Amino acid sequence: MEIFSRHHWHGAGFWLVAAGVALMSAAPRAQAQTPRTRQSASANADLAQRILETMLRVPGNQAGYRTVHAKGLVCQGTFTPSPDAASLSKAAHFQQVTPVVVRFSDGAPDPLIPDASANAGPRGLAIRFTLPDASVTDVVAMSHNGFVVANGEEFLALQTAIVSTDPTRPHPWPVETFLGSHPLAAKFVQDNQRVPASFATEAFFSNDAFVFVNAAGTRQVGRYQIRPVAGERDLTDAEASGKPSNFLIDDLKTRLAAGPVEFRLVVQIPNPGDATDDPSAVWPHDRRTIEVGPLTITSVVADSAAAEKALAFDPVRLTGGIELSDDGLPALRSLVYALAAAHRR
Repeated sequence: MEIFSRHHWHGAGFWLVAAGVALMSAAPRAQAQTPRTRQSASANADLAQRILETMLRVPGNQAGYRTVHAKGLVCQGTFTPSPDAASLSKAAHFQQVTPVVVRFSDGAPDPLIPDASANAGPRGLAIRFTLPDASVTDVVAMSHNGFVVANGEEFLALQTAIVSTDPTRPHPWPVETFLGSHPLAAKFVQDNQRVPASFATEAFFSNDAFVFVNAAGTRQVGRYQIRPVAGERDLTDAEASGKPSNFLIDDLKTRLAAGPVEFRLVVQIPNPGDATDDPSAVWPHDRRTIEVGPLTITSVVADSAAAEKALAFDPVRLTGGIELSDDGLPALRSLVYALAAAHRR
C-alpha cells in the first residue's frame, strides 16, 4: 500500500505525531489507589515513557519547544455559560462568566513550519478556565473530529512505524503497513492536509468523552465541540499556496485588533450504543448537542512567547461537575504531557 511519496513523507510524520498530543501539560492530580489501580498506573507510566521516547525521534523536534504543536499563539477572553449549561453540569464555569486563556497552534513539532503547509495539521485549541476560587480547569481540543487511534498501545505502534520508516527504502513502508490496517488513521492523515482560512473559521473537538454531573446528581456523557461563529472555511490549494508563513497567526492578531473572535462551546451527546471509550469512533452528526455557551476571544496576551512557555494544559485537570469517563486515553495523554513538559523545560 503506497500512501506517501518520498517528497511528502517528512510532513506525514508530523501529521501523525500531532494527532496524539495536542499540547504539553502538567502532571495529573494524584488519586487514591488500590493494588489494581497501582498496577494499571504503573503500566500507563511505562507506556507513556515509551511513547514520549519514540515521539522525540520524529524529525522536526527542537529543544525547548513542545514535542508537537510547537508553533502557537496565546490569547485571552471570557466564557459565558448558556442557560442550559447549569442543567448539564454543576461546574463553576457553567454557572457564571469566567476568564479564559487559550492557545491556538499548528500541529507539527517544528516551530517554524509554515501555517499553510499541508503538514501543519491538525490545528490545536487549548482552553484554561480560571474559576472563582482561583483554581483552573482545562479543555484540550484539535481540529479533527476523531482521534487517530483508539488507545495508547495503538498510538505507540503508530509512532514506532513512523520512526521506523526510511523513505529511501522500497514501499510499503512501516507507516504505510500500519495505515493499511488502520483505516481511521489513514483517513486522519488525508483529512489533515487541508488548510483553514483562519483559526477563527476552524472547528475543534475534544474527541475524548467526559461525564458531566449537575447539581441533582444527574450524569451525562458527552464530548466537547468548539464551533466558530464565523463559520467553517478552508482554503483551496491555490489560495493556500500564496499565503505567508505565519498567516494564521497574523490573521488572528488582525481580527482581534478589530474586535472579538467568537466560538460556541458545545457538548455532543451520544445515543445508546455509541462508543464512549474509543476517541477514534466519531459519533454521527445527528446526535443531540447542548449549547454550553459562547467563548469570546478578546486579545492576544501581552507576551505570547513567554506565556506559552509557562502554560501546561492537561486534559485531566478537571473540576467538580466534570469527570473522566470510560475513555482511558486522557489519563495516558496526561502522563505523556507531563513527561514532555519536563523534557522541554
